[in-house]
Amino acid sequence: MSDTPTPAPGEIRVLIVDDEPELTELLSVAVSAAGWQPFVARDGYGALRTARAHGPHAVVLDGMLPDLDGIQVLRRLRYENARLPVLMLTARDAVEHRLDGLATGADDYVTKPFSLEEVMLRLRALLRRSGAGGPAAAADEGVRVLGDLVLVERTREVRRGGTPVPLTAKEFDLLRFLMDHPRQVLSKTQILDHVWNSSFDGSGNLVEVYVYGLRAKIDKERRPMIHTVRGAGYVIRAADDEG
Repeated sequence: MSDTPTPAPGEIRVLIVDDEPELTELLSVAVSAAGWQPFVARDGYGALRTARAHGPHAVVLDGMLPDLDGIQVLRRLRYENARLPVLMLTARDAVEHRLDGLATGADDYVTKPFSLEEVMLRLRALLRRSGAGGPAAAADEGVRVLGDLVLVERTREVRRGGTPVPLTAKEFDLLRFLMDHPRQVLSKTQILDHVWNSSFDGSGNLVEVYVYGLRAKIDKERRPMIHTVRGAGYVIRAADDEG
């Protein structure tokens, strides 16, 4: 699985590893519809053989397989190609399992049941970051993914955990600015300059009000992603990222 030049969209190969026929069929159809070439493996050893034979540009890997554990497969894939994008897909939603996968080298993690749209958005983002997506992925630059939060600029849609989150126009702009700077503390002045304009002098509580409203929608009944750093500003990070 050696590195290869950036492929044309139709040459992008995606390996789908799962022992559920209905799920692999669903993902294969979605991958084909995106203009990519799907390959399917039903178990861990089959995944390794298929990866060696076809050199995929990305892998969707189930964490529970009939022979090797998904983490074992991930370790072997990482050993053979450290830069291969891997999206873990599993029914195990405990935090420790997600952290195990990410620590082993997974680039992203989605738990079942999942939104097919979210999986495809995350897969596009991984391909784009790896440089394997070519022109088609570059056209998708408007997609931002952070943990289980997905923002699509073209359609101005936001989803968290696959669930739509309706936002006002200014809330959307604020979230986009935060997601463009994950884990970075942004001051009230920076937010005013980028989300509003220089006509605001920074006085009053405009930013506080909008952050409060955005947090109420994004973090409602979920682990928080938007945090206040007292005396400094605001930061957004994935819910599993303890900072």
